[in-house]
Amino acid sequence: MLMDYVRVMRSPMHGSDFSRNKERLSGNDANPYEPEIGSLPDNEFSQEDMKNINKTGTTTIGMTTADGVVMATDMRASLGGRFVSNKNVQKVEQIHPTAALTMAGSVGGAQSFIRTMRIESNLYESRRGEQMSMQALSTLAGNMLRGGPFFMVSPILGGIDEEGSHIYSLDPAGGVMADDYTVTGSGMQLAYGVLEQDYEEGLSNEEAKAVAARGIKSAVERDTGSGNGVFLAEITEEGVDITGHKDFDDVL
Repeated sequence: MLMDYVRVMRSPMHGSDFSRNKERLSGNDANPYEPEIGSLPDNEFSQEDMKNINKTGTTTIGMTTADGVVMATDMRASLGGRFVSNKNVQKVEQIHPTAALTMAGSVGGAQSFIRTMRIESNLYESRRGEQMSMQALSTLAGNMLRGGPFFMVSPILGGIDEEGSHIYSLDPAGGVMADDYTVTGSGMQLAYGVLEQDYEEGLSNEEAKAVAARGIKSAVERDTGSGNGVFLAEITEEGVDITGHKDFDDVL
């Protein structure tokens, strides 16, 4: 008969792999299908831990100009804005032959994000024999922030390509917004006041550097998370030039 050929499925014996997994998962909310595609990574930081993470505090500025792009940042890193942990942090880095990225937020997350973006840009150029456009670079940055392990960062991306000069503000959830100028960080309200008054379309890079330095100086005066000088990045078709100044009088 047919039943003679059917192999009967027996219940798993106690002590088998299946029964051990069942016992391990019973009584909790563990999902055997996690992590799911597109889900954000969890972190194990408590609110108390968050107070002791090195943060850039920060004021960072990006502006498009007639000659290219100008970006500026202060130089201070702090522990929760209460204690200055470093007075000479370079918060703007080149990630592409004609593009740079500022860091704002968690120092570790920002450094990891900058390294990853630089690597991806180099790989793209090696594989395709051409540089990434700013549209592609900004899309990549947004995708990585949305789905990657880059904890608590809010950078500015700036650069030039065949279509002209570009500035993008990026938020921790992966939002990407293009603008003529933008500011991020704890001193953004103070710096925005200067840019709203002094920024004009068609500024030269030299004029824009003075405006950006004034914006950083305004934030440094009142924001405890910003201070100790200014880094200025000038981006043109020839590349990215970054200089640091401890004294604002050197650039104003």
